[in-house]
Amino acid sequence: MKPPQFDYHDPQTVDDALGLLAEHGEDSKVLAGGQSLVPLLNFRLASPDHLIDLSRIPELAYVNRSGGRLRIGTMTRQSTVEHSPLVADNWPLITEALELVAHSQIRNRGTVGGSVAHADPAAELPLVFTTLDATMHLRSKGGRRSVPVSEFFLTHLTTVIEADELLVELEVPPVPAGTGWGFSEYSRRHGDFALGGASALVTIEDDVCTRARIGLLAAADRPLRVEAAEKVLEGEAVTTESTAEAARAAVADINPTGDIHGGSEYRKQLIEGMVRRAIDKATARASR
Repeated sequence: MKPPQFDYHDPQTVDDALGLLAEHGEDSKVLAGGQSLVPLLNFRLASPDHLIDLSRIPELAYVNRSGGRLRIGTMTRQSTVEHSPLVADNWPLITEALELVAHSQIRNRGTVGGSVAHADPAAELPLVFTTLDATMHLRSKGGRRSVPVSEFFLTHLTTVIEADELLVELEVPPVPAGTGWGFSEYSRRHGDFALGGASALVTIEDDVCTRARIGLLAAADRPLRVEAAEKVLEGEAVTTESTAEAARAAVADINPTGDIHGGSEYRKQLIEGMVRRAIDKATARASR
């Protein structure tokens, strides 16, 4: 398979890239890691007139902490974040999720910003940043804006990014002390997209859950954070019974899309089980 013809651009700075986006807008596509876009091009599911490659812009590739908050440049390779001690020590949910992203060869080329901007509801990174209450920083020639993750994803493969905008940074707030993490998913083979999954953050103080964050993978047209399930856990000791109740609450209103690998009801039950596993992991780690 070969992609349709396009004009190739390799800007050297963010300003150059923003100038190209301002000029070509809807007729262009941004190439970050290319692990999602290139197959779309080859299958003729995307036919841009202009391809803007960000790989020669070093200022977009970084992982650091500023003011206690994690900052990841949009062109940072997934493998770089996966093996970052800073991330593993302070935001381990990201590390655990990245280990489940496709294969190491994909993570060596795929970028964090590219995965998030692609907005596949079955992808791990959009869910992780939803669970962590991240903020997305966007730039255009007209200025800058910051979008909370709760407003960033709109539907399948669609975000609030405008045609002349570029996602430049992901900002993650600190995780409270005493917080455990858990990420669980099920796929037919290692590296396949998951049929369903869940992420959880559970903060324990004096044997009581004071804060919970629970998200669902491949449950809807975008990554879901389920506050109804969080409320089941908060203010109580986390037990087998409350975990099961939270899992039921998490899937009560979802209707996952079925396919040849499993119908909607099967996926709903699968996700419920993944929620229980994620909460169990998070609770055990918080207790330690």
